[in-house]
Amino acid sequence: MPPTLKNGKICYIEIPAIDIARSAAFYHSVFGWEIRTRGDGATAFDDAVGEVSGAWVLGRPPAAQPGFMIYVMVDSVENTIESVIANGGEIVQPVGADAPEITVRFRDPAGNVVGLYQEPG
Repeated sequence: MPPTLKNGKICYIEIPAIDIARSAAFYHSVFGWEIRTRGDGATAFDDAVGEVSGAWVLGRPPAAQPGFMIYVMVDSVENTIESVIANGGEIVQPVGADAPEITVRFRDPAGNVVGLYQEPG
């Protein structure tokens, strides 16, 4: 199915990278993002539900400090923490810091701080 096309929808994200292949492998392994090559040869991604796409970009500093935060929804933050660490990421804010929300923040291999969110229940 094509993604939802609606005014105001977040549709595209550019993620700073040092090594695009390493970043692509990280996000594919941790979240199951579909990695593809665009027509212009750039490495791009589609999220696990096909609603948000984007690409990794060189020459930009990583989003190394929480400011504008992106959170990725996961089934289990505990399982995802293990995958983040196993694939070269680092946990920078553990579970419980945003209680009662179930969140975690991690640093990806390029130094970007990204959040994990688990739906309560």
